[in-house]
Amino acid sequence: MEDNTDRPKAPESKTGSKPNANNDLKSLPLPEVEKQLGSSEDGLSQAEAQKRLAQYGPNELEEKTSNPFLKFLTYFWGPIPWMIEGAVILSGVVRHWPDFFIILLLLVSNAVVGFWEEHQAGNAIAALKAKLAIKARVKRDGKWITPAARELVPGDVIRVRLGDIVPADARLLAGDPVEVDQSALTGESLPATRNPGDAVFSGSIIRQGETDAMVYATAANTYFGKTAQLVQEAHTVSHFQRAVLKIGDYLITLAVALVAVIITVALFRGDPILTTLEFALVLLVAAIPVAMPTVLSVTMAVGARLLAKKEAIVTRLSAIEELAGVDVLCSDKTGTLTQNKLTLGDPFSVNGIAAEQVILDAALASRAEDKDTIDLAVIGGLKNDQALNGYRVFHFQPFDPVRKRTEATVKAADGKQIHVAKGAPQVILEMSTNAGEVKPAVEKAVNEFAARGFRSLGVARADQEGKWQFVGVLPLFDPPREQAKATIASARQMGVEVKMVTGDQIAIARETARQLGLGTNILDASGLGDTKHHETAQSAEAIDKADGFAQVFPEHKFHIVDVLQQQGHIVGMTGDGVNDAPALKKADCGIAVSGATDAARAAASIVLLADGLSVIIDAIKESRKSFQRMNSYAIYRITETLRVLFFMTLAILIFNFYPLTAVMIVMLALLNDGAILSIAYDNVHYKDKPEAWNMRLVLGISTVLGVIGVIAAFGLFYLGERVFHLDRAHIQTLMYLKLSVAGHLTIFLTRTRGPFWSIRPARILLVAVLGTQTLATLIAVYGLSMTPLGWGWALFVWGYALAWFLLNDRLKLVAYRIFDPEPSGLLASSRGGNR
Repeated sequence: MEDNTDRPKAPESKTGSKPNANNDLKSLPLPEVEKQLGSSEDGLSQAEAQKRLAQYGPNELEEKTSNPFLKFLTYFWGPIPWMIEGAVILSGVVRHWPDFFIILLLLVSNAVVGFWEEHQAGNAIAALKAKLAIKARVKRDGKWITPAARELVPGDVIRVRLGDIVPADARLLAGDPVEVDQSALTGESLPATRNPGDAVFSGSIIRQGETDAMVYATAANTYFGKTAQLVQEAHTVSHFQRAVLKIGDYLITLAVALVAVIITVALFRGDPILTTLEFALVLLVAAIPVAMPTVLSVTMAVGARLLAKKEAIVTRLSAIEELAGVDVLCSDKTGTLTQNKLTLGDPFSVNGIAAEQVILDAALASRAEDKDTIDLAVIGGLKNDQALNGYRVFHFQPFDPVRKRTEATVKAADGKQIHVAKGAPQVILEMSTNAGEVKPAVEKAVNEFAARGFRSLGVARADQEGKWQFVGVLPLFDPPREQAKATIASARQMGVEVKMVTGDQIAIARETARQLGLGTNILDASGLGDTKHHETAQSAEAIDKADGFAQVFPEHKFHIVDVLQQQGHIVGMTGDGVNDAPALKKADCGIAVSGATDAARAAASIVLLADGLSVIIDAIKESRKSFQRMNSYAIYRITETLRVLFFMTLAILIFNFYPLTAVMIVMLALLNDGAILSIAYDNVHYKDKPEAWNMRLVLGISTVLGVIGVIAAFGLFYLGERVFHLDRAHIQTLMYLKLSVAGHLTIFLTRTRGPFWSIRPARILLVAVLGTQTLATLIAVYGLSMTPLGWGWALFVWGYALAWFLLNDRLKLVAYRIFDPEPSGLLASSRGGNR
């Protein structure tokens, strides 16, 4: 056990005593480093680690958190708040004090709602990302444990393996060299070789090899902490967000143009300039989609929380929208389509070697503490649990995708040194001196195993002279998941084609694909090119039509994704290894499967915590629901803007009458925005085909509903003025209530393609709409900053709005048949379309 009396000194940031302490620890001889850190190759005790954790603090960089009050103030800064604030100032200048106080109150209310919703969404995402915290393999009290990397302290002994992100600055202990990718820190494009005694830095990725290391710096004292604290997460914008934001730009441009016309006419008529400007400003506020950013973030945050419940963590929110359009899913086989529970079959051996000896040699070339499924299956195949006790492994070379084998140097009980290896049969054959005599029999055995769906593992043994002898083949069976076949069928019904991607032989891939109902058109990936290779049209078509790919190397995955994207597909790709990271980044939606390496998780948009394909299909369903909610919001927002803008503009130009006051417009806009936030939680039906933005359809439906809304508004205006001979003040209140009620009812029109009753609205949406409409009705009835209307006229307006709502619902169905003659493709609620 370590000597805890020689405690390491606190880093400079804590005490300021040693200016270059970490630089010294990076370059001092390893024994001196161990002495200064008060540690050894046996690591620390748990008690000492806890003391050091209290001394140094957690091994994590402190995120810059904004002051909540200052964050709240940002909601009063920007083009939209400026317009509302301008209206407040102008109201004060012309001494319209009721307008002044009400617009000010609504401005503050809007800021509070926006701040709270974004704060809640931010908390949700932070909680989800906490589930993805990197784990570290640490030696404490002489045993290997896997605490969170944030618990590492100087002096800890850690083990880093292929695909790991190095969790802290450390010095490599005795062992084999490793290949380290430091591109994120230094910009080096090629992995660097690091030998025992060398330093590896936090944030770099182990590309090849496995070794132990001693931590000498954590958190802000690491090389990464000092040089990369300015690195911030890139907030990418999805295709769908870009489309919705374009709609926002379109509405703003339209509003500015119509308001310019109103101001020009008002000046020509000699209307009071300040009153005209105040009105123009609030009309712009009503037209501009104030709630759009909040609705977007809340909708996606809700989708992320729902996916988290299904064991899928979203690392990039916009991935929810991208996933809605995925039409090809390239899925790895092991653990996703199969159970990843390998069982050992009866071995094939050569030259009369006992089957138990073949298993023993393979078990010696395995390492239980690495928790590798193949290693555990081989060790589990030993009939005698004590069989390994007489052997001492003093060198172990872990598996990597290039060498495709593990090797170990072992000293037997009789003192003899032997070498053992296990790996891909063709690789083990190449290194064996007896390959010529055993190759035909081995290939026959491998093919027979493959035809039955078994993976084959070649095993070889060498004496002290290092001459490898092929000893046998171990068959490993990974049964398909029970629900995988049904899940694939479900994916196809949803318009998603699943293509299997595996490193196994074609025969195994074909047999697994047959059992899963995928189809047996499996391509041999060894015939594909790499990232610099351009496929012919015929080859690209073959990739497009393939049901799966066998003998796949990581570079093939990137190429497969690239070719499929060139063929016009939106591609989802699953992966788990460090070399899968480029393909996960390249795919429209990269998905790191359960048990993926740190590097794969970092590259992916979605990280799965549970095994299986069904989680991915659930994620696609949820993303399509989010898309539908956003689609409903887009149609609703355009419809309402067209309705209010054109009604107001035409009324002013034709009748020289302002049908709403400035306060009415602000209340109308903010009450509507308050209710529409609840659409993020609405029940929807998802489509049975990938989603794509259909601007013609959205603009077409919006225009029809908007124009009908203008006609309905002028109809009520005519009744109020010409039939019932109301004064202009009462007509303004009448029109306010009509536009408010009809606007909220529009939500129930735009949220369905079928009749408004075809999908039951979520309770929260229903409560929000009824709540805001009750408030709007009370304001109109009792005359808050407007002429009181009374209950009789209020009921008349409700009846009028409901009659037009029923008519609009019929006209909407006609409009859908014109603009989108294809069947809707919405799944029936009995198939789980409702949330």
